[in-house]
Amino acid sequence: MIDLKGSRRQFLKSAGASAAALAAGTFAGRRAQAARENELNILCWEGYNSAQVLDPFREMMDATIKAESLTNDPTMINRLRAGEINVWDLINVNNPWARKVMYPEGLIMPLPRAEMEPYFEKMLPAFAPPYHWAMSEDGNDLLGMCQRYGPYSFVVNTDKVSREMAENEGWDLWNDGGLAGRYAVQETDDWDVFAICLIAGLDPFREHADDEVARYTEVANRLFKDAALVGDIPTLNQGLISGEIDLYLPGGVYSVSPARADGFSNLRGVTPASGPMPGGKGGVSWIEVTSVVNNPQLSPLAVEFLKYVQDPEVAHIVAFAEGTFNPVTQMGNPACFDLFSAEELDIIQWDSLEWEMERSVEYDIVPDYDRLLDIMSAAKRAASGG
Repeated sequence: MIDLKGSRRQFLKSAGASAAALAAGTFAGRRAQAARENELNILCWEGYNSAQVLDPFREMMDATIKAESLTNDPTMINRLRAGEINVWDLINVNNPWARKVMYPEGLIMPLPRAEMEPYFEKMLPAFAPPYHWAMSEDGNDLLGMCQRYGPYSFVVNTDKVSREMAENEGWDLWNDGGLAGRYAVQETDDWDVFAICLIAGLDPFREHADDEVARYTEVANRLFKDAALVGDIPTLNQGLISGEIDLYLPGGVYSVSPARADGFSNLRGVTPASGPMPGGKGGVSWIEVTSVVNNPQLSPLAVEFLKYVQDPEVAHIVAFAEGTFNPVTQMGNPACFDLFSAEELDIIQWDSLEWEMERSVEYDIVPDYDRLLDIMSAAKRAASGG
């Protein structure tokens, strides 16, 4: 465990060395690092903005830390493109963006590979180095650190829709007219696009022909018209608990875990047994990658924070930070795994996690996303009378 009462001077010496290496050691870079010695700004999904995660690091480093949480990867990346590269030190998004977008566009910088890649050796076997989503396309540069992950398809109340039926029927459940008025749709642009594609029998992560887009459009219009609710995660979980709805999409461990933590173990994230994607897979999974922003005044605390959250006890805190609860890659280390109680393992559906990930295609970039997003947004507006 990191000694939170240990020597700040020693920690900062290490931090300065890492930051200097990233900033190429220029005089201007060193002055900027000195000026921001006690500052760190993180743009992230919820969890990393939790006081449970940040306060011990704040205390250890006597630092001012700003962490802003958003729930949409493209929005976060567009903020860097719009000039906030000068604001943030770390960005935490889903797996394809570092490798395919942010690094090629110069928005993030490589990590010191010899220093950081050994952490992957203690992660779960699926993340053994060199882990492809953390690496540049040419395999030379380490672009970020992995921690939270999970399957994300849909959520059911197993008292109303059996887990077996949900897994076997998969996305075809939403092609059953009898489901009208019994389900909800979560408001999350990219994942909604994925789900509509899958209901239409399409692989989301390739270009779509006009006849496929027509099928997608029909599903989008029907999906929102027949939904009982369209809302955020707390609203949808409450709808399941109250009996207002029987299932919702998209969703998974990430979204349903707060309700399971409150004792509603009958609510469960489900991964379809099959689907229209390569290998006959029916689920989609996500893996977060946290990268260092190419900030000309990069904080020397950026790399040290990435080390801090790799610690077994801190990783356990990250997994169960306020908000949503998730498995973490550090559970491959017995020193981390043993910190999880049986109740916590049940909350994150550990019993089926491995094979649900195997049934899933990893989150990727949709080539014709803008077109599909416009169609989805129009369908949602029409259903709401907007």
